[in-house]
Amino acid sequence: MNKGILIVGIILLALIALNLLNVINNVATGSELDYYLLKETTDASLQDAIDPMFRTTCGLYRIDKEKFVESFLYRFASNVDETRSYKIGFYDINELPPKVSVKVDSLTTLSFDATDGGGENEHAVITTTYDAILETNYISDVRTEVGLKDKNSTECKSLLKLYDLEAEV
Repeated sequence: MNKGILIVGIILLALIALNLLNVINNVATGSELDYYLLKETTDASLQDAIDPMFRTTCGLYRIDKEKFVESFLYRFASNVDETRSYKIGFYDINELPPKVSVKVDSLTTLSFDATDGGGENEHAVITTTYDAILETNYISDVRTEVGLKDKNSTECKSLLKLYDLEAEV
């Protein structure tokens, strides 16, 4: 009888250890996948949000906030894991110079029963943050260099005034 209970105890401990390893693996893998999804989505959305008219007129890179958020949400929603729920927060979006800070909280499917007896469930939350600054490989083009040298031109000043960016340049 003693050996039977010992074997049952060992089997239960093994099952608990396997479940614990599975939970740790899901959280670690989920965190890594969320980071790379957030990184690739943010970088691609920054490229989508570049204002080409401002670039050719003033010679500076500027992103459109609304276009960035729209592109980010579309790309992120098309690539997420459907077994999780996500909460996305945009904490800093600068148009000029282009910089964004994004935070994504993902709720795992794992839930723990609360010990307070209130009947509520606590979820394991994975928080991922990513800060991005637009970096481009600048290739000099002789034909456009002449137009880009004068950042104080009337066209550039009118665009800066339109976008309320006079103090930032």
